[in-house]
Amino acid sequence: MKSFFQFAERNTSFKQESLAGITTFLSVAYILVVNPLILSQSGMDKGAVFTATALTAIIGSLLIGLLSNYPIAIAPSMGLNSFFTFSVTIGMGIEWPVALTGVFIAGIIFMILSLLKIREKIINVIPQDLKHAVASGIGFFIAFIGLKNAGMVVSDPDTFVTLGNLTSPMTALAVLGLVITIWMLVRGINGGIFYGMVITTVVGMVFGIISMPSSIVGDVPSLEPTFGVVFGHLDQILTPELLAVIFTFLFVAFFDTAGALIALTSQAGIMKDNKIPNAGRALLADSSAGAIGAILGTSTPATSVESSAGIAVGGRTGFTSVIIAACFAIALFFSPILSVITSEVTAPALIIVGSLMAMEISKINWSQLEVVIPSFITIIMMPLTSSVATGIALGFILYPLAMVAQKRFKEVHPIMYVLCLLFTFYFIFLA
Repeated sequence: MKSFFQFAERNTSFKQESLAGITTFLSVAYILVVNPLILSQSGMDKGAVFTATALTAIIGSLLIGLLSNYPIAIAPSMGLNSFFTFSVTIGMGIEWPVALTGVFIAGIIFMILSLLKIREKIINVIPQDLKHAVASGIGFFIAFIGLKNAGMVVSDPDTFVTLGNLTSPMTALAVLGLVITIWMLVRGINGGIFYGMVITTVVGMVFGIISMPSSIVGDVPSLEPTFGVVFGHLDQILTPELLAVIFTFLFVAFFDTAGALIALTSQAGIMKDNKIPNAGRALLADSSAGAIGAILGTSTPATSVESSAGIAVGGRTGFTSVIIAACFAIALFFSPILSVITSEVTAPALIIVGSLMAMEISKINWSQLEVVIPSFITIIMMPLTSSVATGIALGFILYPLAMVAQKRFKEVHPIMYVLCLLFTFYFIFLA
């Protein structure tokens, strides 16, 4: 096992990888609660979606861990499940089985693009400075999500966002967890992020801020309401509405995953010479999980940016992903316990991990305007639009234009010019 996962080469151990896997699971476990809540609003059975969510995360995480040896979790994407429910089923009036068929077709197309190594080629031609911008931008985005989940940042009609009520019990608990975790990390305690979440949970239950679970073991809900429904609606994929849905799923998932892979492999020290080893296998795992997830009954999965929490603890190999998959498998039977893992408990981990990922910003060449402006727009637009794909799109439009203006157009790969045009058409399509 140590040889297969290259423990020695990546300077890790069984204990370190296991702790990293548990940390990532705790950071992403909320998807087991939130995904069924969101998708059930489209008419889907909540219990079936819960089981489909867990099974998709198990399969996806195992695939990426075993095929590419990455310490990454794959689970249903928060952005895409909201798009599925509120834009497609409610907004466009498309029934959920038909929309789920669109997710399935997008997954199949992804698999073909991955096998042909088209996705891998695109990721590898992205300029180094933009890769650093994407990684740091995701760091800012993750930190913003953590601050929002903690209640430390709230919406405001005049200033858009403002400081939340730090004295409210749940927010105060998150602040305490943040202070404890920072203290442990600064003191050099390995696994500080994981221990911080455990201590925060215990303190919350002791003071009655977090409710004790009503039970320990729960039944695994049946998949019957959602399993395989996509195969009964394949004849409807050529409608203009569904083609637009498939295109949007393709676009957003493609660049969300690309951005996450760049950020996470950079954080883990896997990226070498501006290239990601085994990227093709990782993308194949991601796309396969998309098709399988649709068959099981959930919206598009993606590479989870919350994996950065486990990487920060020391996850370096695919064994971390195996542990993540095992945790999701256990969670199928112990779903009541998940109620104690609230967003306030995991918020400190996201804030700190975002801070660590934002360190990539120092590697950008800040002395050249043609690099500075596209990089800054890429970074700032991710948290401001709550979309990794939007930040990448704007950066990819501005970078070639700025390089052409500086007469450095020969330094830009032709694929980047193609992406510039595609992203421009994408924004026109959205409008």
